Amino acid sequence: MMYQSTRDPSHKKYTAAEVIKMGLAPDGGLFIPESIPTLTGDEITALCKDTYPVRAAKILGKFLTDYTHEELLSDCEAAYAETSFPGGAAPLVHVHDNIYSLELWHGPTAAFKDMALQIMPRLLSRAIVKTGETRDALILVATSGDTGKAALEGYKDIDRIKIMVFYPVDGVSRVQKLQMATQTGGNVNVCAIRGNFHDAQTGVKKIFGDAEMAKKLNQKGYVLSSANSINWGRLAPQIVYYVSAYCDLLNNGTLKMGETMDVCVPTGNFGNIFAGYIAKLMGLPVRHFVCASNKNNILTDFLKTGTYDRNRSFHLTMSPSMDILISSNLERLLCLTAGEERTAACMEKLKNKGAYTVDADVLAAIKENFSGYFADEAATAATIKAYFDSYGYLADTHTAVALSSAEQYVATLDTSDIRPMVVDSTASPYKFAADVYESLGHTQPSDPLAALDELAASTGTEIPYPLRGLGDREVRFTRVIDAEEMPAAVLGWC
Repeated sequence: MMYQSTRDPSHKKYTAAEVIKMGLAPDGGLFIPESIPTLTGDEITALCKDTYPVRAAKILGKFLTDYTHEELLSDCEAAYAETSFPGGAAPLVHVHDNIYSLELWHGPTAAFKDMALQIMPRLLSRAIVKTGETRDALILVATSGDTGKAALEGYKDIDRIKIMVFYPVDGVSRVQKLQMATQTGGNVNVCAIRGNFHDAQTGVKKIFGDAEMAKKLNQKGYVLSSANSINWGRLAPQIVYYVSAYCDLLNNGTLKMGETMDVCVPTGNFGNIFAGYIAKLMGLPVRHFVCASNKNNILTDFLKTGTYDRNRSFHLTMSPSMDILISSNLERLLCLTAGEERTAACMEKLKNKGAYTVDADVLAAIKENFSGYFADEAATAATIKAYFDSYGYLADTHTAVALSSAEQYVATLDTSDIRPMVVDSTASPYKFAADVYESLGHTQPSDPLAALDELAASTGTEIPYPLRGLGDREVRFTRVIDAEEMPAAVLGWC
């Protein structure tokens, strides 16, 4: 299995190890596989009998063909071990009627990013060896909250790898900020920037595209790579949990082999939902994808009109991991739908004018698989309260956006058309305890950390292990810089 850039019509090929090491293509595009491997009904039936690590190794083996099955199985068993994912990774919970919650947050940082970022460092370590790389890898991450901590936790103290995370100083929750600021490990660094996630992400992309920066880092013995979902090594593991969810629906008798499910994903960067789409292209029986957005509903508008326009107000919301105006992984969908030349043209317009409009045939093809809905702050809060009061299900602010969007989509269907709806639950409610607590009808404590205990007491639920005692940990990283200072900060640290 070889890979190519979303912007290169010459289709220059790279191995899986090369793209995992590089992260971003040389022309600024994202890597996609040259073809989509198949997943047959018999294979899905066989996967039903497997544990999550075995499912993951088999699915990843279809994409990472320069890794052996033994290597992948060893890495998956280590990544998804009971010590990191108590009770198992990615459990599927029946909430009510046709709604199922795919809880992806039972890992070491209480967010879905763990599902990819516990396995990805192991894949990168092998990639360094497989490609004969003599330099160490420098991971740069822009985060809107959860990716940063999950990447730091996954890469801490990994040999031959350093990681530096940038986040918007006022664009993450108090819990998320503390998780990053207290991160342990001798090879990690964290820096806040004045601005929003777009500023952080743009800053990282500029560093990746700067030839002079690459030369300076090379002199220091480093090669750049990324842990954001622009890296195929981060996105590929996300394909697995959609297959796993379908297997679980088969195992519990909700579906028979070949019957379809719907999927709803709260997303800002479009990586998680795109991974589900790849699973469908492989042959997983998914009927439709619901793209759920918060008040920053740029994807909702795009999926309705075909125009992607980031020239709009940016909102800080209670679901900060979705506070994004540049959905990087949408480029991968455009490439599969429109081809490299039209994708490159759209990306150039986005860079220069902040907007682009896809052709009618492209929009029609996208609409066959995707619909967009959103929930504003009031709807998000109301959904949190309604689901706890009615079903005893405690959802975080991002999951609530997805639950609201799923309900909006289901309301458009005839009763006979309703399928099981798998809703990605992307974070523990305790990651955003203050907002969840207030949404339930209480007054927020003045200390956001106190909200963890208040939420536990009022709902009878447990604080997940990664968040217990967070306020007692040593704060290591307090630096705040302007986005323009990011290259100097990287070089200074190296």
